[in-house]
Amino acid sequence: MPIFVSDEQKFLEIAKRARECRIKKIEKKGIVKIKARTKRYLYTFIIPLEKLEEFSKKLQCSKIVEV
Repeated sequence: MPIFVSDEQKFLEIAKRARECRIKKIEKKGIVKIKARTKRYLYTFIIPLEKLEEFSKKLQCSKIVEV
């Protein structure tokens, strides 16, 4: 079961130690789900579609995959 993170700064800290980050766009709802896979847990974060470009510049993950 994934763990939902609502704080942007907390998610960015988690993403630094993640093995992989996946970005999934849900165009119908106008949101983006960003998932960070760490050794133990899967963390999810949801942002509006408009803020994706700004957020992806801040994201420091070793491997980023767009789904």
